[in-house]
Amino acid sequence: MDLGLKDKVAIVTGASRGIGKGIATALGLEGCKLSICARNDEDLRNSAAELRAQNIEVLDLQLDITVAEDCSQLVADTVEEYDRIDILVNNVGGNIRKVFEETSDADWENIINLNLTSHIKVSRHVVQHMKKNGSGSIIFIASIFGREAGGSTLAIYNTTKSGIISLAKIMAIELAPFGIRVNTIAPGSILFPGGSWDRRCKQDPEGIKKFIERELPFGRFGTVEEIANVVTFLASEKASWIAGACINVDGSQSRSLI
Repeated sequence: MDLGLKDKVAIVTGASRGIGKGIATALGLEGCKLSICARNDEDLRNSAAELRAQNIEVLDLQLDITVAEDCSQLVADTVEEYDRIDILVNNVGGNIRKVFEETSDADWENIINLNLTSHIKVSRHVVQHMKKNGSGSIIFIASIFGREAGGSTLAIYNTTKSGIISLAKIMAIELAPFGIRVNTIAPGSILFPGGSWDRRCKQDPEGIKKFIERELPFGRFGTVEEIANVVTFLASEKASWIAGACINVDGSQSRSLI
């Protein structure tokens, strides 16, 4: 299926590794021109080199989008390079695991800024350009734990991921008249080198084996490519009637009915 993404301009935040890198690769292979950013310069340059080796056009920007000025720079530099923005994938995210009573104000501020506020700032800048185009697709990477309880020690993570889903829904309603679609992807447990599940697999292989048997109906973790494939479709006009949706990509791991 031709998704019609050739020469579309896509920003992917946090694209130096893992899910973000996979999404950037999938969009690039469909013909998108990419603008990617991350805080770690070495990882970002390596990611950009791998993309270029696949004949993908990419602008790589070492930025920290928890800093307001970097959010505006990301969008300004992308427009200067490509003259437009068609797709924004808000992928940056992180977590601090603590029981609620032990969380500090700094913990909340840091993760809210990383998981939610940074996406708000980048999206506000991007929307201005998408309105001029009369079209666009904005996709937030949330989590199944934005749709249901993630359990003890996940108060901050759950709160921010639920916030992303709520934000995307309201944005979708407001931006539909301008031809801009806004959606959310909710991944389940995804395994990739250097990720949190990779670390846990190495630290506690027996515990992870039991987790898989108990929580993952397909008997395995999800892959970066499985997330990236859905994001790529959702970014395309083949998904023209999908807006305001939160799509689970979790191999039936989650238990929410909605």
